[in-house]
Amino acid sequence: MIVGLGNPGHEYEKSKHNTGFRVVDELAAQWHVTVWQSKMNAAVASVPIDGRKILLVKPQTYMNNSGDAVGALMRWYKLAETDVYVIYDDMDLPVGKLRIRTTGSDGGHNGIKSLFANGVRDFIRFRVGIGRPLPHHDVIDHVLTPFPIELQEPYQRGIKAAAAAVEGCLELGISKGMNRFNSTKK
Repeated sequence: MIVGLGNPGHEYEKSKHNTGFRVVDELAAQWHVTVWQSKMNAAVASVPIDGRKILLVKPQTYMNNSGDAVGALMRWYKLAETDVYVIYDDMDLPVGKLRIRTTGSDGGHNGIKSLFANGVRDFIRFRVGIGRPLPHHDVIDHVLTPFPIELQEPYQRGIKAAAAAVEGCLELGISKGMNRFNSTKK
């Protein structure tokens, strides 16, 4: 199950907080996904990849309650936590940089806190950098607004890199995928 975290609704579409949704949308476009279902408070698409059924998931519960949908779907499909890839924005990484990890804290990210609260802890993390807000700027405004024009290109490269990393990890396994796709510079 490949989960992109974000917020539903047109007003959030281009926000930095919708990075996970954007990566899932990139994968859906590459895999020619056209049919999405509403299931357990999430938009869900099923895709056969190399003989495996892969689920693309975009929780519709808003970021702070993402775990409600993810936990329910994981239990419904009887998935091991390590079979769940979660893609989300990270302010501690420069714009467009990617970090894949198998463990970690919530790092102050409310979507990840919600996953933890719903019993989902040992998932694979695909963190895509959105950078820090400028001094004296509000974190909420930072994550809920689009990138300025000068940062859109590195951000789009990061979205494409994250999608390629997800595909690579599906093909190679997480350990080899981490070695190949983690950004080398912070």
